[in-house]
Amino acid sequence: MNNFVYLFPFLAVIIGYILAFYFTPKSKKKIKLLLAFSGSFLLSLTVMHLLPSIYTTEIVLPSEHNHEHVHVHSSIGIYIMLGIIFQIILEYFSKGAEHGHVHGHEKMNQIPWLLFFSLCIHAILEGIPINKDNHLAFGIAIHHLPIAMILTIFFKNAQLNTKAIFVFMFTFALMTPLGTILADHLSIFETIEKELVGFVIGILFHISSTIIFETSEGHKFNLAKLLAIGFGIFIATFM
Repeated sequence: MNNFVYLFPFLAVIIGYILAFYFTPKSKKKIKLLLAFSGSFLLSLTVMHLLPSIYTTEIVLPSEHNHEHVHVHSSIGIYIMLGIIFQIILEYFSKGAEHGHVHGHEKMNQIPWLLFFSLCIHAILEGIPINKDNHLAFGIAIHHLPIAMILTIFFKNAQLNTKAIFVFMFTFALMTPLGTILADHLSIFETIEKELVGFVIGILFHISSTIIFETSEGHKFNLAKLLAIGFGIFIATFM
């Protein structure tokens, strides 16, 4: 595995933090377009790369000694649904920050710990499948970039201490690479690999589909958002 892949989700958060902290974007529409692109890109990678990997098994035909792939029914669907439910529970505490849904301008005196731990758990889980599918690192990175920008702007508007903002964002940036490293080196992950990947797929399904719809005012799509979504699907198709 190319270890450089670990860096993409980390760098995306750091770049998003720097852009939002030092060059605060004035147009929220551009960030929403980036979110729409990231949601469709992440969803497409999940459907085209990650999902087939757990529903397809390889068999050897004795007569011809060649490989064919067959689709099998399994309990993986249960784990996908559990992942969706788990993400909904996480969002109860994070208030939907994973897909850029943060509001309010009330002043903060300390790090919002429920939000912090919810996002960290989410980010660690997102990193687990990367050790099996490196393409997903790009999807997670593009997903994290606008989220990092939105979070940083939110914290700045809430007048959270500058040092606290940096600690929050830097720690958040480390979580996805940490999830990948754990999955790559702990033997326990090998025994429950498909179930765990199915669980993460459920999380990614919920996050990416929510992003696509929440980036549209009143759940209505305009041409720019449709193009951003279509472009995300197009890029993912050829990866």
